[in-house]
Amino acid sequence: MIPLGLLSAGENGEIVEIMFGRGAAGGSLDPEHEKTMVRVEEMGLRIGKRVEMLTNGGNTILLRVDEARIALARRMAMKIMVRR
Repeated sequence: MIPLGLLSAGENGEIVEIMFGRGAAGGSLDPEHEKTMVRVEEMGLRIGKRVEMLTNGGNTILLRVDEARIALARRMAMKIMVRR
């Protein structure tokens, strides 16, 4: 497994884990991370989805998920683990 942000242009991967901070009590997401997780899922980035890296340079990456193109901040892409 590697972070999505480390795929090169043209490489494909399958999302296997999305890592966001857990609350101090453990288990549940804190409200800020829960909103981020919902937004990521709304964009179509879910465990088991295949993605293709279109552009990887600078602070924003461009992905293909199904038939959609999605721009994603690098810091967020580094929290999504993929299997090549």
